[in-house]
Amino acid sequence: MSTDVTAKTPAPAPPGRSGPAQGLLQAVLDGLRRNMRQYGMLIALGLIVVLFAIWTDGDLLLPRNVSNLVLQNSYILILAIGMMLVIIAGHIDLSVGSLTAFVGAFAAVLTVQHGASWPVALVLCLLVGAVAGSVQGFLIAYLGIPSFIVTLAGMLLFRGLTEILLEGQTLGPFPDGLQKLGNGFLPETGPDTDYHNLTLLLGLVLIAAVVWQELRDRRRQQEFSLDVVPTRFFLLKLTALAAAILVLTLLLASYKGAPIVLIILGALVVGYGYVMRNAVFGRHIYAIGGNLPAAKLSGVKDKKVTFLVFLNMGVLAALAGLVVAARLNAASPKAGVNFELEAIASSFIGGASMSGGVGTVLGAIIGGLVLGVLNNGMNLLSVGTDWQQVIKGLALLVAVGFDVWNKRKSGS
Repeated sequence: MSTDVTAKTPAPAPPGRSGPAQGLLQAVLDGLRRNMRQYGMLIALGLIVVLFAIWTDGDLLLPRNVSNLVLQNSYILILAIGMMLVIIAGHIDLSVGSLTAFVGAFAAVLTVQHGASWPVALVLCLLVGAVAGSVQGFLIAYLGIPSFIVTLAGMLLFRGLTEILLEGQTLGPFPDGLQKLGNGFLPETGPDTDYHNLTLLLGLVLIAAVVWQELRDRRRQQEFSLDVVPTRFFLLKLTALAAAILVLTLLLASYKGAPIVLIILGALVVGYGYVMRNAVFGRHIYAIGGNLPAAKLSGVKDKKVTFLVFLNMGVLAALAGLVVAARLNAASPKAGVNFELEAIASSFIGGASMSGGVGTVLGAIIGGLVLGVLNNGMNLLSVGTDWQQVIKGLALLVAVGFDVWNKRKSGS
């Protein structure tokens, strides 16, 4: 009896397929395939910025224009954060535009007509937003009225109350402290340099924080034996994030520094991002939006979660109302028109799903920036508002179509 043992040797690598450049490219492609939903719109945002920078002969990336871009879109980004949570939970909110207008009018009545100090007005306005959101949340969560109907009624109600408060007229100006909320910048400190020192310091701190958070998330995924992106792609991602933050920091620091509203927005992104990634409340929002019956069987208090989501949306709408009123330095009956559509579009472009249960806070910011850069770039190119609406509508269709295609491809 004989045994035929055949030694198996590994097949030689095909020619031209090795080397560090090829390995890095393969890592990038593998990472993109695994995280298409997460990185698709981020890549699209980068391409849009590059294209408009070329078409406008660099005007898009001038420090003054970058600063204006942040100021002009800050309130939409604030609304997009809250709207993303609402959509993840499987609902919609059509009232946020009218609520921002009503809160701005309420702030004007308090400060201009009754002489209230701006800190008192700010607190009272946030409370008004909380009450408005909680009433709508109660009707949706505990009485079972569809969110579309409740918030549509709220849109009409708050728009009418705005007209009543302002009596159809514009009211202003606001106190200096409140104006800085929408137009102010961080104060200059330190030695006299060509850059805003405090903005540079904050930028470096932000880079360190982002790198630490990414490393921490990767380590936790490895501890739980979850799939992680290839190391080379991960390092490329860290480099790209750090470079993007550094470029933005230098642009802002070479003008007037970081706008105050950007600091507020950054705090919101960090706070809400942590809640949605790590807190029990965030996981419950994903659970009720992804599979409500299963969430109930798991002990999730879906009514309480839905109520808090709309209460939160009301507070953020109030904050956005204060920011937009402060930026305009007046309250107007026509303020906030179509803000709800911009916030909803930002969420869907940023990766939210129509069926709920999918989306990130960072995605909402990316979606809002896509729309903001489109608006700003087309204004610099003198594109008419009619064509701007067409292009933004097409962008929304492409984003939602990509979500549908991605779901079908993954079999979900």
